[in-house]
Amino acid sequence: MYPMLKPALRRAWRGRGTVQFGVTPAHAVTLGPMDIATSSFLELLDGTRGLPLLREEARALDLSDHQVDTLIRRLTDAGLIEDVRSVGPASDALRNRPGALERHRPDLASLSVVHPEPGGGMRRLAARRAMRVQVRGAGRVGAAIAAVLSGAGVGRVEVLDGGHTEHWDVSPGGLPPAAVGERRDTAARQLVRRSAGGSAPRTAETAGASESGEPGLSLIVVAPRDGFGVYVPDPRSAEQWITSGTPHLYAGVVEATGVVGPLVLPGGTACAGCLALTRAEADEEWPRMLSQWRSGRRTAVQACDLGLATAVAGLAATHALSFLDGDLPASTGTRWETALPLLDWRSERITAHLDCCCGAAGHTVRERVSGVDTAHDTMAG
Repeated sequence: MYPMLKPALRRAWRGRGTVQFGVTPAHAVTLGPMDIATSSFLELLDGTRGLPLLREEARALDLSDHQVDTLIRRLTDAGLIEDVRSVGPASDALRNRPGALERHRPDLASLSVVHPEPGGGMRRLAARRAMRVQVRGAGRVGAAIAAVLSGAGVGRVEVLDGGHTEHWDVSPGGLPPAAVGERRDTAARQLVRRSAGGSAPRTAETAGASESGEPGLSLIVVAPRDGFGVYVPDPRSAEQWITSGTPHLYAGVVEATGVVGPLVLPGGTACAGCLALTRAEADEEWPRMLSQWRSGRRTAVQACDLGLATAVAGLAATHALSFLDGDLPASTGTRWETALPLLDWRSERITAHLDCCCGAAGHTVRERVSGVDTAHDTMAG
């Protein structure tokens, strides 16, 4: 081990003998008491020295081997130590990819803060390369999500959509102006390749992946160009994902309203069917209006503000990456919603419905949480 104080966390003295690592409350850690010799020793933790050399140099500061080992342990337990030479096949493969690691330095720094164990950031960044995510939709929201996931190191990002790129599909973080007139799926694949760090990730076209949610998918992001399908998701479209146990996350914009979530963990959290049943119970007129909204074909351009679409895409991609990295983001079983012009994000917990065939309501709270953890470990591990 070559210990290094996590460079992503700024360091400042709070007073005599107390050091704070980090600025924001979410990740800041205070450590003390600390004398002059110990503070001098901290300067040696730059990742260039192994433990034997650290102990040797610490003796010149009148620090014993026991004191060094105790301090390293305390710093590690506090999540302040990074191991820049953490090993493993996936980590080694990432280091050997020309340009990839340099491009992902900011992502690696963020992961090292969020996941405190030494080498945790590198292991998660490397693990992304083996994951496969499917984005359903190549509009302003879906294309940007695909680009972010690919740029963040996800190894296989597939984008499914039909038709040809229109002028209003173009966005700074998504499909470029040159893609107008091209098939949307083709333009999206090119976007994914351009966004990838280092060599291009494998796509559905090159890897022979099918359109269904077969085993191997880490996550499906449902981001249709018509955000109505996110605000009012059709349970029938999700049946195969529920059956196969494939996690899926909804994201989109409808009528100047942005929606992220829920992230559905089949059998563990509420699904589109649960949402539909709950809405029908709360509003007896809802089924009648829904049938009218779904009948016929809309030809009007969607009310999808570019700034809002970009914000929704960024939030959805962040939630997706959090899930892929082994956490349960705030969209798990919950929908986040905001509307122009105030942009006040609000959350709504989606309750599992007893009559839904997904089975999420068949557990007690304790069993459901345990089931979510198990399902998550299986899909994201």
